[in-house]
Amino acid sequence: MSITKADKEMRAEVLDALDWEPSIKSGDIGVGVSSGVVTLNGHVPSYAQKRTAERTALRIAGVKGVANDLVVKLPKDKERSDTDIAKAAVRAIRWHTELPQDTISVKVRDGWVTLEGTVEWNYQRERAGEAVRHLTGVKGITNTLNVAPRVTSSDIRERIRKALEREVNREAKNLKIEIEGDMVKLSGVVHSWVEKRDAERAAWSAPGITDVVNDLEVQSRVVA
Repeated sequence: MSITKADKEMRAEVLDALDWEPSIKSGDIGVGVSSGVVTLNGHVPSYAQKRTAERTALRIAGVKGVANDLVVKLPKDKERSDTDIAKAAVRAIRWHTELPQDTISVKVRDGWVTLEGTVEWNYQRERAGEAVRHLTGVKGITNTLNVAPRVTSSDIRERIRKALEREVNREAKNLKIEIEGDMVKLSGVVHSWVEKRDAERAAWSAPGITDVVNDLEVQSRVVA
């Protein structure tokens, strides 16, 4: 498959962004781009750097998605036993007072952390993952925390729409919002991956939502 000029330019921009990000050792990261989808390969010394590399690539204008194939290769002095990682993860979760202490469990195998249990809000689910992401020795995280259903309000669609207009842009009023039980489906057109991400976050902010299907299409603005 041939590489278009747009893909070549996007690859150069992603490489520059990775080199510019001070928290990433980018020397062992390879970048490929095909039809606006970025593939990251190679290795990094921590899981936190793997996630940061992904977020850095997603910030580039026009990027439609990222396949993160980076492998975490821990330096010898950063390796820890699964027991030590599990203990550190439990302490990190307890340190965050907004997280429920009795409904989240931690399992670790070969440096890979799995979070299980339930939380009331999606931000708690995300916060739990963030709490353990930077722990020494972590090679990866599987976050299976469920958002416990809450009673939905009659104006939930309007609340989501207002959040979209406030956090994304005024044009968000043209996005389609479908609600089926505890699930929200977003469709329509936005102008960057950041807007698509922010729209999904706005939908997640509604009480009672346990799933968001983000079918928003990213299209670059047409400059006259």
